[in-house]
Formats: sequence, structure tokens, C-alpha cells
Amino acid sequence: MSDSTIHALAGAAGGIMAMTVTYPLVVLSTRAAVETKNHSKTVVQTVLDIIKREGPWGLYSGLSSSLVGIAVTNGVYYYFYERSREGTKALSTLESMLAGLIAGSATTVVSNPIWVIQASQAVHKSGSDTCALQKTPRTLGMLETVNQILANDGAAGFWRGIGPALILVVNPVIQYTVFEQLKNILIESRTAKLRTRGSKAVSVLRDWDYFLLGALSKLVATALTYPYIVVKSRLQVGQSQASKYKSSLHGLALILKEEGIRGLYKGIGSKLLQSVLTAAILFAGQRRIYELTKQAVTSVSRRAALK
Repeated sequence: MSDSTIHALAGAAGGIMAMTVTYPLVVLSTRAAVETKNHSKTVVQTVLDIIKREGPWGLYSGLSSSLVGIAVTNGVYYYFYERSREGTKALSTLESMLAGLIAGSATTVVSNPIWVIQASQAVHKSGSDTCALQKTPRTLGMLETVNQILANDGAAGFWRGIGPALILVVNPVIQYTVFEQLKNILIESRTAKLRTRGSKAVSVLRDWDYFLLGALSKLVATALTYPYIVVKSRLQVGQSQASKYKSSLHGLALILKEEGIRGLYKGIGSKLLQSVLTAAILFAGQRRIYELTKQAVTSVSRRAALK
């Protein structure tokens, strides 16, 4: 098994773990992003309203498709990311950006249909364009959602929001670039301290380091790209409002005109918290899962060689 494949499997497993823990925040941020009316409800009030109308499982609407999506997204991303950086030890800023663009573009093209399904489930999108924030329809399963999208929009419906989704490739580019550079700085700094003590060892990062670096890098990336996340969410859900968006930039301008600057950042609080926690758990979990899988594969290979 190649190193890139092990990274892909570890990334998929880490993503599933992180998404499961933080999914209620995904539901909250998605519903807030697609809501075109101004509401002053707090996060706590919104959570209580969802539980009252839909029960606790309302906070997990679309979880199954989301887990499939995150597994595919992370698996494909880590595979292409590691393949694009093979043969190098520490990536420069330009190399990090290029590796992220390659991995991000491949991931977006492959996974967009899954995220259209997830977004539709998360807001209980019905054929009448009524979302759960107003009147909650019955929660649709994954296959029912697929059939509904096909019936309403045909196969093209699975590619709603692909424009801003491709633009949002810069989100993981920023994230992984910031992560790589912070990681390199931290390793160099700690290694330099070891050198002053007469040691020739190279510093190795701990799980907690990966957790913090993952959180910080995702915080920067999400804060910079959130307005495009709002546009993408509205297009993927298939809102009639979003059908007026001629392009991603036109969508941003229209939201700014009709809803003000706040419209571009609806749901950013829960999204930032979810993104930061997900990235932190993912970076720490993926590294640990990768190391354990690598050890297991190496052990199996050695046993096979001895036979």
C-alpha cells in the first residue's frame, strides 16, 4: 500500500470522526447561511427551536450524506495532496499553495454532488423552497433527496454551486499553506533550541501541536472565505433567491445590496467554531491514524516477507 493511499484512508477516517463530533454546528451554520430574512435569535435559541420542532435528531439532519462527503473529500484531498508533495520534506509557501490547488480542485469536482445532497437535507429542502427555519417538512433520506433533486433539476442539480465551490478551493489552500508554514516554523524553532543544548535530534510535533495548528490554520481560512460559503450554500440548496445569482461575484453583490454586510456572514459564528474544531480533530486524528495504519501495514508486509 502506497504512502499516499495510507494518508487518504487516515484522512477519510479522521474526517468522519471530526464531522460526527461537530455536525450540529454544520446544521446551524448552513441554515443560517441560507436564511434571507434577518433574525436576532441566538445560537442557543436556534438549537432549542430545532429540538422543539424536530427533536434532538434535527441537529443531525443530513449526517449520513455528510459522512460520505467528508470521507470522499478528505480521502481524495489527502491522496492528491500527498502525491503532489512526494519527494519533498518541507514545502515552501508556493509549493504548499500549488499542492493545495491540485488537491482541492480534484476534491471539489468529485464531491460536489454529495454536498448538494447534504445541504438539501440539512435545511430540509422541499420542492416548494420552504426551509426548516419556517415550517419543517418531513426529513428526507439520502435516496429520497437524490430522487427529489433529479425530479426537480435533473442531473445538473447535483452541480449546483460548483462555481463558488471551485473558488473556495482557496480555503484549503490557505488552510494547508498556513498549517505547513506554522509547522515548519515550530519544528525549526524547537530544533534550534535542541541544538543549543548540544543535541543533534530534530524536533517532532506532538498530537496537541497538530490540534492547535489545525485549528489556527482553519480559523484563518474560514474567516477569509466565508462570504463565498454563504453563496455556495444557497446555490446548493437550490433556493429561488439564489437563482438570481448570475455569478459568484454577482451573488455577493446582491446579498450585500439586499441584506447588508451581515448577510455575507450569516452563521459565521457556528461555522468558525465547527470548522476550527473539525480541523483540529482532523489534523490530530489523521496523523495518529496514519501512524497506526503505517505500523500495521509495515508489520503485515514484514510477516509476509518472512513466509
